[in-house]
Amino acid sequence: MPFADRMVEAAAGRAADLAAPGLSPRPRRKVAVLACMDTRIDLYAMLGLERGDAHIVRNAGGLVTDDALRSLAISQRLLGTEEVVVVMHDDCGLHGASEDTFRQQLSEDGVLPSWRLGAFDDVEDTLRHSLNRLRAAPELTARDHVRGFVFDPESGSLREVR
Repeated sequence: MPFADRMVEAAAGRAADLAAPGLSPRPRRKVAVLACMDTRIDLYAMLGLERGDAHIVRNAGGLVTDDALRSLAISQRLLGTEEVVVVMHDDCGLHGASEDTFRQQLSEDGVLPSWRLGAFDDVEDTLRHSLNRLRAAPELTARDHVRGFVFDPESGSLREVR
């Protein structure tokens, strides 16, 4: 049985627990979190969040891509968030990856995407670049409250990058 079938069964068996009647789509804490999709990152436990507290946007690397910026702009302009937290991490799959090799693999399959892999060599420099992009993004209305952190999945520690 495909795992997606198991997930649907699990959801059906927990519908009462999953229902959120009356819970607003506007985050209580007025914060949006952009983070890597890495399976080792449990944002709710790490950041002391509960359902309804924050918008969570995840992608490979926790990078400020055009689509992540779109989601953050919607979060602020339509749903009232006033703060952005970015969480990247050590030992990321994009760290040291090759844009050229990835592009070549896609090309061999006849794929020519409009997006880049987003590989990087230094997680802190990449995070600083992302923070600067957010602080300069005219799409966002609240650019003064943007912070970034790097998570160490081996130790569980979180360090701020400015």
